[in-house]
Amino acid sequence: MIEPEPDASEDLVRELLREQHPDLADLSIREVPGGWGNQMWRLGDDLAVRMQRMDTSPDPQLKERRWLPLLAARLPLPIPTPVRGGAPSARFPKLWTVMTWVHGTPLDHGSIVRGGHAADTLAAFLRALHVEAPADAPGASDFGTHPKDSRGGFEQFLAAVDLDGSGFAEDDIQAVWDDAAATPEWPGPRVWVHGDLHPANVVTADGTLAGIVDFGALHAGDPAWDLGAAWLLLPEGEAARFFDRYARADEATVRRARGLAAMKCLFLILMGQNGDRGRPGGKPHWGPIGRTALARVLNGM
Repeated sequence: MIEPEPDASEDLVRELLREQHPDLADLSIREVPGGWGNQMWRLGDDLAVRMQRMDTSPDPQLKERRWLPLLAARLPLPIPTPVRGGAPSARFPKLWTVMTWVHGTPLDHGSIVRGGHAADTLAAFLRALHVEAPADAPGASDFGTHPKDSRGGFEQFLAAVDLDGSGFAEDDIQAVWDDAAATPEWPGPRVWVHGDLHPANVVTADGTLAGIVDFGALHAGDPAWDLGAAWLLLPEGEAARFFDRYARADEATVRRARGLAAMKCLFLILMGQNGDRGRPGGKPHWGPIGRTALARVLNGM
């Protein structure tokens, strides 16, 4: 893992705004806890400043700047939309962007109690997102490859996660992954894919889904990378309702989605284990979230 550079401060954020967007510089500024690739600062009531933290390339933010304004208009849930660009400077040599703020509570600090409503909402959002992308849309990178091409990442996570006393059998997890890896490639056109749907990247309100954030992994490819959210985000028993409402996933795509969900659960558990190492991505509360989601994955629909 890459160690982060020192975090930005409130004073630095205000200085950058004064230099590049002075009309925003007098708004209130407060740090948003957490964040891995980027550090977030709330700007007034309806904006946020997104600053490169662990991301070593400006490409994720440049991608969000280009594509999110085009996607936001047709999506049924709020997403962060770039409104101003911040250029690297002597004060801060990385990219930063002013974006709209998505109101609500991240699911890793909240809960979904209206499971049926959330399943319907997630299905509607992904149906709207998963349309054929233009030829110049970004392709898959680490996010988006077929499970058979992602074996190294899965096996690394599985080897690193401490399953002692968890009640999970390593062979059962491996079997879900092997089943996903045995499926054919996605046969359809390249569709828009969020790529990184997990509890910290969705927002809740009133016991259901209220927004989707962090599109740094946005790409065009296989929708299975998003469909695993049926197990990662929704309460027990709601995956079947989600896939019924989504109505576009064939058996092979569901199998790939389930395997990818298992890998993301291992990631959440691993980040929980890393919570005492002082890294911004180490989050102790992610461990229980990952284990609960993994139980749903192993239970199937």
